[in-house]
Amino acid sequence: MEKVLIFGHKNPDTDTICSAIAYADLKTKLGLNAEPVRLGEVNGETQFALNAFGIETPRLVETVANEVSGVILVDHNERQQSVSDIDDVRVLEVIDHHRIANFETSDPLYYRAEPVGCTATILNKMYKENGVSISKEIAGLMLSAIISDSLLFKSPTCTEQDIAAARELAEIAGVDPEVYGLDMLKAGADLSDKTVAELISLDAKEFSMGNYKVEIAQVNAVDPNDVLIHKEEIEALISAVIAEKELDLFIFVVTDILINDSVALALGRETRAVEQAYDVKLVDNTAVLKGVVSRKKQIVPVITDILTSTQV
Repeated sequence: MEKVLIFGHKNPDTDTICSAIAYADLKTKLGLNAEPVRLGEVNGETQFALNAFGIETPRLVETVANEVSGVILVDHNERQQSVSDIDDVRVLEVIDHHRIANFETSDPLYYRAEPVGCTATILNKMYKENGVSISKEIAGLMLSAIISDSLLFKSPTCTEQDIAAARELAEIAGVDPEVYGLDMLKAGADLSDKTVAELISLDAKEFSMGNYKVEIAQVNAVDPNDVLIHKEEIEALISAVIAEKELDLFIFVVTDILINDSVALALGRETRAVEQAYDVKLVDNTAVLKGVVSRKKQIVPVITDILTSTQV
C-alpha cells in the first residue's frame, strides 16, 4: 500500500503538529499507510505537549512529491501556506477549520471544514464516527491542540464543541485541562531563547487578500514588552521580508496570554488597513488591540474586508 503523508501548514503550531499525528493515528488504525510530517521547526509549546505525552516529533520535510503521490492536509488549505511542491501531488483529503482560499484540485477529494476553534475538535468527532478509541497519548495531544488554539478556552474562536471535546480528551489523557493548559501556554510564551528572526517566523502565515499580499505573524507572551524591547531589530527584519516577498503588509502580533490583549506592529504600504480595522492610530508602527487574540477570527477577516473593499 502506497504511503500517504499528513501535514499541516508551514511554521507549524500545536494544532498543526498534534492534528497531523492524531489523524495519521486514526488513518493507520483504519488501514491506511499514513505518516505525519512537519513543514517547519516545532515551537516550545508544541514540544512541551509532545514531551508530556511521550510522542516523537514528526520528521521535517522540504518537499513531498519525491516520496509520495498523495497527501492529506490538516489545519490549512491555502497553497501558499503548504509544502512548496503541493501542485505536484494529489490532495486526497483536507481537515480544517479556517477560511477556504486559493484552493482547487483536479480530482474529487474528501474535504471537511467546520467553524470550530481547532482541527482536533473535528478529529475527535471522526474517531467516534469510525468507532476507533483514542489512546491516552493521542488524547493528550488533541487536548493540547484545543487548548493552544483556544488560549485555554478564552479565544473568541472557541466553541462549545471545542470545550466539550477538551473535557472528553482530558479525561482520557488523565490531566486537569486548566492546570496542564496553563503550564503548556507558559512554556510556549517563554521566548527567551528565540532570535528575532525566529520570533517573526515561528507562527507566520501568508495570505492573499484580493490584490494584496499580507503576512501575519503571532507570538504569545506573558509580557509583550519582553518581545518589543527588540523592536528596532524586528522592524529591520520585517522590512527585509516585505522586500523579499513583495508584501503589501506585514503584521506582527504579540498576544498577552494573561490579559488577552495584543500589540500589533505593522509595516508595509498598507498599514492604514490596521488603523481602519481597529480604529487605532499606529504610533511608531505599533498599536494596542484590546481584546484581540485570534488571528483567524479577529485579524484575517477584518483586514481582508478593509483591503478588498478599497482595492482598485
